[in-house]
Amino acid sequence: MKRIFTVLALLAVMTSAVNAQVKSVSAAQNAVENAKKDVENPKKNTKFATWIKYGKALVDAYDAPAGNGWINASRQELQLVSGNEKPVSVEKVTLGGQEWDKEVYPTRNYYFNAAGQLGLIEITKPVYENALDMALEAYSKANELDVKHAKTKDITGAILSIAGKYIDEAYTAYTLGDLAKASDYFEKAARANAAEPVCQVDSNSIYNAGFTAWLAGNNDRAKEFFEKSVEIGYYGEDGETYAKLADIAEKAGDAEKSKDYLEEGFQKFPQSQSILVGLINYYLSNNGSTDRLFELLGEAKKNEPNNASLYYVEGNICNQLGKIEDAVAAYDKCAEIDPNYAYGFIGKGQMFYNQAIKYSEEASNEMDDAKYMALVEKFESSLKACIEPFEKALDVLKDENTKVAVAEYLKNACFRFRTADESYQQKYEKYSAMVAGAQQ
Repeated sequence: MKRIFTVLALLAVMTSAVNAQVKSVSAAQNAVENAKKDVENPKKNTKFATWIKYGKALVDAYDAPAGNGWINASRQELQLVSGNEKPVSVEKVTLGGQEWDKEVYPTRNYYFNAAGQLGLIEITKPVYENALDMALEAYSKANELDVKHAKTKDITGAILSIAGKYIDEAYTAYTLGDLAKASDYFEKAARANAAEPVCQVDSNSIYNAGFTAWLAGNNDRAKEFFEKSVEIGYYGEDGETYAKLADIAEKAGDAEKSKDYLEEGFQKFPQSQSILVGLINYYLSNNGSTDRLFELLGEAKKNEPNNASLYYVEGNICNQLGKIEDAVAAYDKCAEIDPNYAYGFIGKGQMFYNQAIKYSEEASNEMDDAKYMALVEKFESSLKACIEPFEKALDVLKDENTKVAVAEYLKNACFRFRTADESYQQKYEKYSAMVAGAQQ
């Protein structure tokens, strides 16, 4: 019975896909040209239906070169809906560090991921270069003519669909490495969502338009969108928008403006590592004093005295400034405030682990035997010191990926001492098993 239901479900998907097959390129083009005649006809272009027809024809023309493929379709599903159509060529390509199978067709390229699913559709021969732009204009015109708002729901759905297609194009361009093109499409998506009657603020697309422009090195454009993001209250993950604006200001030679962005961001997101590192670098490079950092942190503590993450931030600041004892005190304060806050333990463990790595590197370059042995002793002492806080972190962590990362640290640390003490051998085996189990 289960197998019958599975087959029926597959057939339902296939039937839906077949029924949704796009028009051929030539048919789609003819439909646009016919609809365009009505748009250019003074007797018809004042009618709501004329522009709806034109907008739909343009969207169909946009879809036509993509064939019958859809994202996440398997090759088996595509064979059922595409008949005997074969790719012109097939090759393996690497995009973003991942390997894809690229199938080349006359109007498009299909990219299949390692699971054999269609992950990207790249149009290489569009019917019209700006079909979506023209379709958006057509639906906006239809909205103007819909004075009774009888078709607001239909127009809204059509424009939202166009915005979604812009976003798909943006992510495709991003994956293919065309960052400038991705930024343009994210901007178009934001504009489509802002158009009447949708009137939505697409904060994600606004931020991404800035982010991809920043990656492309177009800082003026990136600044425009990042400032818009701040204006609408969208700051990216952990206030990353402020870090990016600070980076742009610094590259423009405006160190004071860069600092202002960082301080504003720090007040809202004191846990942000990128903002924190930026502030530390600013104060060290400009006046050698980081007192302002502790002033800002003190202000945050007054507002949230029981926020353990603020002491984690303090620990990170002290650690980066080389104030190890103060860092330990701050990390320990995290547990005092909230015994289940894992990151205080993690911060303390990482500090000692990184310290051990530093001593190890110094020892490997030391030719004097006495100095070498002293460095080895410091290395082992720091390595042992990281074990307890990492183990405490494991006891309270909930996220499995973070637990595996901590177990990796513990495995490496215990490996050093496994032959000297049976307890370290047991710990090494335990944490090795955790890491290996996650990799299966």
